[in-house]
Amino acid sequence: MSTVTPPAVPPTQTAPREPRFDRLRVLLRSPTFVVGVVIVGWWIVCALAGQWIVRLDPYASDPLNSLTPPDATHWFGTDQLGRDVFSRVIVGARDILTIAPLATLLGTLAGTALGLIVGYFEGWVDNVVGRAIDAVLALPLVIVALLALAAVGASNLTVILVIGITFTPITARTVRAAVFAERHLDYVAAAQLRGEHAPYIMFAEILPNVLPPIIVEATVRLGYAIFAVATLSFLGFGIQPPSADWGLALSESYTLMAGGAWWTVVFAAGAIASLVVGVNLIADSVQGVLDR
Repeated sequence: MSTVTPPAVPPTQTAPREPRFDRLRVLLRSPTFVVGVVIVGWWIVCALAGQWIVRLDPYASDPLNSLTPPDATHWFGTDQLGRDVFSRVIVGARDILTIAPLATLLGTLAGTALGLIVGYFEGWVDNVVGRAIDAVLALPLVIVALLALAAVGASNLTVILVIGITFTPITARTVRAAVFAERHLDYVAAAQLRGEHAPYIMFAEILPNVLPPIIVEATVRLGYAIFAVATLSFLGFGIQPPSADWGLALSESYTLMAGGAWWTVVFAAGAIASLVVGVNLIADSVQGVLDR
């Protein structure tokens, strides 16, 4: 009795994606990544639903209970105006987790476009724009941001624009180096022989192949953006009162440390540190997986 051999099953179109799923699986199994996601996820929840998490109004003043140490009513104590510190720390995640990601997105998009152009055209374009990027990077970015904010005025929009613009040359340099490695490969030459225009080659052919370093750079920049927003607010050039922003809280309360009111500073500083650490844990994990 003869057996019928089943027809060969043609390979599916999803085979090339298996390495991506493997990377994702490795990433999800990384303890460092999981811890980072938990930390950042908690602060995202606070940013989105902070008003429903807290028991007390973060903006309500109570001068009779100012600088109260942590107790059963005020878990993190109160500040110099009698406002509940716990409520302000929870709600304070909103502004920093709005401004920092938007600034990072702006810097990543602008830097990627600039890096693609410089890396693809090379020659005089690279000489002119590349030297300009190097000159900007030689300047202290915090000083540049302070001067720009002092000139145009402090607001959430201007903070996003200033931080995004200062991050643009850093991202552009990273993308430029990645494009240099792809510029003379066969698939780029084939696209040129087909008569494809430069914008198509840059954004449709080269960009997908340089996404890993861009993703890593964006994740790293997000940590720097969080710290930059807090620093500018602390110096009075970032988020303005009556926001519960963490950097602004440090600016308003750091002098109280000498009087023993440590809780007005420690919890806000811990929130900033934990968020930056969480983002950096995610960035390290992503870089480790993409470099495999």
